[in-house]
Amino acid sequence: MKQVLFVDDEPNILEGLRRMLRALRRDFNFHFAANGREALALMQQVEIDVIVSDMRMPGMDGATLLEEVRRLHPHAIRIILSGHADEQAILRTVGVVHRYLSKPSGPEQLKAVLENAAAIHTMLSDGTLKNLVSEIGALPCLPSVFTKLQQMLASDTTSVDEVGALIEQDIALSAKVLQLVNSAFFGLPQQVESPARAVTLLGLDTIRALALGVGIFSDLPPGLGGIIESLWDHSLRTSELARRIARHEAPDDKPLAGHAFIAGLLHDLGKLILATRLPAKYREASALAAADNIPLHEAEQRVFGVGHCPVGAYLLGLWGLPGCEVEAVAFHHQLQLYPETGINLARIVAAADAMAHEMEAQEGVDGLAPPGSVEEVVPDLKERVARWRDYAPL
Repeated sequence: MKQVLFVDDEPNILEGLRRMLRALRRDFNFHFAANGREALALMQQVEIDVIVSDMRMPGMDGATLLEEVRRLHPHAIRIILSGHADEQAILRTVGVVHRYLSKPSGPEQLKAVLENAAAIHTMLSDGTLKNLVSEIGALPCLPSVFTKLQQMLASDTTSVDEVGALIEQDIALSAKVLQLVNSAFFGLPQQVESPARAVTLLGLDTIRALALGVGIFSDLPPGLGGIIESLWDHSLRTSELARRIARHEAPDDKPLAGHAFIAGLLHDLGKLILATRLPAKYREASALAAADNIPLHEAEQRVFGVGHCPVGAYLLGLWGLPGCEVEAVAFHHQLQLYPETGINLARIVAAADAMAHEMEAQEGVDGLAPPGSVEEVVPDLKERVARWRDYAPL
């Protein structure tokens, strides 16, 4: 049973949580702490799987507490639950917190978040995955240009020209940004030649995603043939499809479209890790997929004992990307293990990935068995899939 710790300095809040969560005690063991020091002391005695902390507390605030939890107990899923819209405080938690929840949160919302957190914790705590990560050795670091961009975007005074100047310093990123803005995705009447102009047209969310994606794809050893290029093309197509689906399904939810683009761009990050760190085994998995006409993630499961999805999610979790993006990467081939139903980021990315594979098969660029048709991947959304096919093709 998963162990969940709530931390809040207001006794009435903790008592309210106790009452609200009684119905969930069959699924979770709940613990409560009145401050950060008490929480850390309790975590020395009990292996906590999920910690949910208030943001503003005297002494050690939520951001400081969860930074300590990340250092001392990196396996724990970290969630901020706060009623304070303090932007500067929230910025301090970027890269530390997996999820944000606002007060008041009802029992159903809390239950859904805790179930999702438990599912991702179970996947990322799997012994086979840990053994594979040990075999891989050193994992890639977060790209430096992405880190610089995050710092710039945290400032209210950063201009589009400054972001454009940063992009111009990175040849690979400049090329990809200009390639995208001048592609059929946007259909602009004239060529865009300035990175600053491209930033204006693409938007900062897209630039942030590209900075991360290009940094990852560029920082790879040579000698992999066309695998990197084909993975990049597939990832970019999936990201744009995911964003279009998100915009269609939730036109007023701008953050969802941004998350969809990033999760779509990084959904196959695990493939890159396996292909570059364990190339012989990855070639074995690819050959098995072709010989048995099975999806690659099933062949990976046979060869490595784990597929590329949890490997990619593990790395994104280490980097501190938002929990919804980590979950989407982790479960896009295993939606049956994901508790949340309906339209959510994991299902949007899974559908976009399947649609991208279908298009590539029609174009003759995808020789492996696809993960399934879009209708097979999200069978309860067949009516929506028909609409997606009308407006999503690239």
